[in-house]
Amino acid sequence: MAYSFKGALTFGMVYVPVVLQTAVRRNDVSFRLLDKKTMSPIKYKKTCVDCGDREVKAEDIVKGYRYGEDQYVLFEDKDFEKLKSEKDKNITIEAFVGLDEIDPIYYDKPYFVLPDGGEKAFALLVNAMERERKVGIARAVFNNRETLLAIRVREGRMILNTLFFAEEIREVPGERTGTSGEKELDMAASLIENMTEPFEPKKYKDEYAEKVRAAVEAKIAGKQIRSVKKQAGPAVLDLMEALRQSLAMTAAPKAKPAPKRAARSEKKRA
Repeated sequence: MAYSFKGALTFGMVYVPVVLQTAVRRNDVSFRLLDKKTMSPIKYKKTCVDCGDREVKAEDIVKGYRYGEDQYVLFEDKDFEKLKSEKDKNITIEAFVGLDEIDPIYYDKPYFVLPDGGEKAFALLVNAMERERKVGIARAVFNNRETLLAIRVREGRMILNTLFFAEEIREVPGERTGTSGEKELDMAASLIENMTEPFEPKKYKDEYAEKVRAAVEAKIAGKQIRSVKKQAGPAVLDLMEALRQSLAMTAAPKAKPAPKRAARSEKKRA
């Protein structure tokens, strides 16, 4: 499997060569864009605005920062590399925090962290983090952009998540949520309790993607796609009644009493 990053993971004076591999893959059904009349695939071309929309080759494209009207300073990849210190080229752990201290809104992309030499030091870090139940907060420069990182251990495997910086998280729109009545709050809490269960990731499938794949197979076979039957929405508008019905639907079934065995009277035969 190809790696997304090759460098080193450092904490304190410990230096561990590592590579990152993407931890997820998209489950999307891929479609091509076609010309409706000719069924020919559509291409996206990079063109020059002031050159009569002439197509420009990748090797002739450079990055430019606009600082004035039609004025740019140009940057090449080697310019960005010159700005990187050794610290920027590595994944440097700056602190350790508890996993529950990181709000999930900060998480972005996950990667697997694998040793690329220095297996003993890597194993030591994995085992120590797992025993202490800590997450390493680190920084590195990926694709000419400094990235905040969270490094954790799960079942003896090291996982890295890129994080958003605090300034990248938008302010929550709207007013703060209002208060609720005590009775409704108790019923809602009971409903949450009734619906609480262990998280089993394999239980949740991408059902819509499965429908799209089935529709693709149906179209290949010359069949028509049938519309999904509309399901009637809940007719209950009253909040309390909706809570009562929801509690009744989610209540755990009571264990049925064991059937009573018929008493057997055995008469001793004389």
